[in-house]
Amino acid sequence: MLKGKGRKGIVLVMMVALLMMLVAACGNKEETKGSTEPANTEQSTDQTATNEQSGDEETAAVGLKGEVEIDGSSTVYPLTEAAAEEFGKDNADVRVTVGVSGTGGGFKRFCNGETAISDASRPIKDEEAAACKAKGIEYTDLQVAYDGLSIVVSKDNDFIDHLTVEELNKIFVTGSTVKTWADVRAGWPAEEIKMYSPGADSGTYDYFNEEILEKKGIRNDTQISFSEDDNTLVQGVEGSKDAIGYFGFAYYEENADKLKLVPVDAGKGAISPTVETIKDGTYAPLSRPLFIYVNKKELERPEVSAFVDYYINNIGDMAKEVGYVPLPDEKYDAEAAKLQ
Repeated sequence: MLKGKGRKGIVLVMMVALLMMLVAACGNKEETKGSTEPANTEQSTDQTATNEQSGDEETAAVGLKGEVEIDGSSTVYPLTEAAAEEFGKDNADVRVTVGVSGTGGGFKRFCNGETAISDASRPIKDEEAAACKAKGIEYTDLQVAYDGLSIVVSKDNDFIDHLTVEELNKIFVTGSTVKTWADVRAGWPAEEIKMYSPGADSGTYDYFNEEILEKKGIRNDTQISFSEDDNTLVQGVEGSKDAIGYFGFAYYEENADKLKLVPVDAGKGAISPTVETIKDGTYAPLSRPLFIYVNKKELERPEVSAFVDYYINNIGDMAKEVGYVPLPDEKYDAEAAKLQ
């Protein structure tokens, strides 16, 4: 038999063991209670849903592949190039190419089924629409921004403060006998004018011809140079004190340090193109909408559909960055609805 001291030791050990078991049981209850809190369960569920959604988006981005070919207006080019660059950041496997053959040149390719999208600085002409119809090409036209066709001269020109629509007509119209600035306005120098104009495939040429030259056409002689590349026109005007040219507002904005902007008087005083005067139409008659035309069949391709959706939903913000005037938000909503 155990003596008294031994029995006391055993009792003490049993009491310690019992106490430890009670402490462990309480701890387990607290952990169980914490793990079943409703707030923690919701947080875990939300995080799982977020992770799954993120995974789906990454998979979709990785899975989007192909090519989107675009051609057309040099005026619309900066807008489309900006959209292509931003779209490409999240869709590296989609190759978006943007050409600058002019509005007319772009429609030729578009109506021949060579491109998915055509940039245009004017609406499609009846004969171009007929060419598309003959090839079975149906399209959706989308307005993307406003532009103000800008008249520019050299920074060194110190005598022109504005030009009237009539004077612009006199300078550029076919059959004109104007050779020097003195022929345009009395008191101006008798220096030969050097003119720079977009080529006949350009929508800017067409718009200028319609609004300023009354559809009579632009003169074609030794005093004028044509180019579909607006940067070439910028260089030409910049390089001659007696030069004059015209192109989209964005190209003036980009080269404002090299060129002098000429206000235009259409009968209500001389007005310069600005974001405000272009948007409210007071810069008349040289404010105009810009477009992209999308081949409906090409829209069935996921990469084309994704790019066009991205374009119309984001181009308003990008328009400001590249020197154009965005449409009102409700107008972009209406344009996006055309794609549904």
